[in-house]
Amino acid sequence: MQSANVLLKKIVTSSVLPFAAQHGMKKDLFPLSRTLSLSLCLKQDNSCSPSEKLDLDAWKKVMKSGVQEEVSETVSERKELSSLAAAREILEMWRLAGRSVPQNISEEQLKTFMECPSKSAKKKYLKYLHLKELYKKNDKRKMDEKRERRLETQEQASKTDETRRNSFVCLWANCMDRAYSWRVAQSMIFGQPLVFDMSYEKDMSVREVANTVRQLVLSEGCNRRSVDPFHIHFCNLKDDSVYHKEFIKHYREAWGKLLITVTDQCYTDVFPKDKLIYLTADSPKVMKTFDHDKIYIVGSMVDRSIKTGVSLARAKRLGLETAALPLEKYLLWNTGAKNLTLDQMMHILLTLKDTGDWKKALEFVPKRKYYGFVSKPVHELKKTLNLINTLKLGKRQEEVRKQFAKNYSKKLTQK
Repeated sequence: MQSANVLLKKIVTSSVLPFAAQHGMKKDLFPLSRTLSLSLCLKQDNSCSPSEKLDLDAWKKVMKSGVQEEVSETVSERKELSSLAAAREILEMWRLAGRSVPQNISEEQLKTFMECPSKSAKKKYLKYLHLKELYKKNDKRKMDEKRERRLETQEQASKTDETRRNSFVCLWANCMDRAYSWRVAQSMIFGQPLVFDMSYEKDMSVREVANTVRQLVLSEGCNRRSVDPFHIHFCNLKDDSVYHKEFIKHYREAWGKLLITVTDQCYTDVFPKDKLIYLTADSPKVMKTFDHDKIYIVGSMVDRSIKTGVSLARAKRLGLETAALPLEKYLLWNTGAKNLTLDQMMHILLTLKDTGDWKKALEFVPKRKYYGFVSKPVHELKKTLNLINTLKLGKRQEEVRKQFAKNYSKKLTQK
């Protein structure tokens, strides 16, 4: 028994303690060696026979492996802390140099900053955080100013008329809120579904996902205030996705109380395929009328680099019918891609659902994107525009007259 203890002490002093001394863990191993010797004594007194021998090589391996695991964990933690501290020092130097760096930055933002592949990407990410911080400060300042104005008006106003008006406004707001909630609750049972495809997280950056969620919040509010709202479905929305985190940032505790359907399933598993129509600007088929029996799908994507064909390829892969809005039929398009924001699409679809008038619906298209509504076909207007451009360029009047005469004769023969 005493020989076993002596051997154990030799193992600890010869192999384990020098290794722990190199890594600064000698204090933690003294109680460990003491407990090992005591446990060995107790086990041998109770159960072990004197003929059994102690496997010293196994004890060495166990002790060394435990020490190495603890050392590796501490080293990895120290490396992570040192890298974070170095990144914070770099940010402080850039701030002193006059670059656009946020004042407060969290550990998650610091890790994403460190994961940026290039220096230009790091600068762009810091500029984005800096602008976001400035926007938050401006919003807070505006809210404080509004609060101060409201307090001043409440102090200056009389107690009789103003209190009656304020109570009436509060009562009216509560009644309208209940009415909106009742309409949306009815639409969840009897309303026409509208699907938002949330499977484009890999095709966007974090900034674009945040912008997408902001537009979806506006779309949900617009749908809630409408006369005949849609039953909104967020399909392919996973719990750990960036979409979900941004939604929780916006709605907070109200996220679980929204009258919408959220699922991680694909819309092809929820609805029949023959009723689904994927709305995309890249579709060769143009939408003529709004069908109340169909289920329209809108891709939840904001792409500043404008990757054409992503939503069309997804719809073809799933074997779904596609359609595009008839923008060229009713609008004389100016320049740029025919992509609209999600809240604009919601306004257009709600107007089509209520009225069926394309001109009223397409009024929600930004006016910077088109010259105006057209009363003639677009190809005739393009010909007249080409004539005007040739006159501006200073071509001969005879060539212009000949071209105009040919076009005019074609129109007469068509009539």
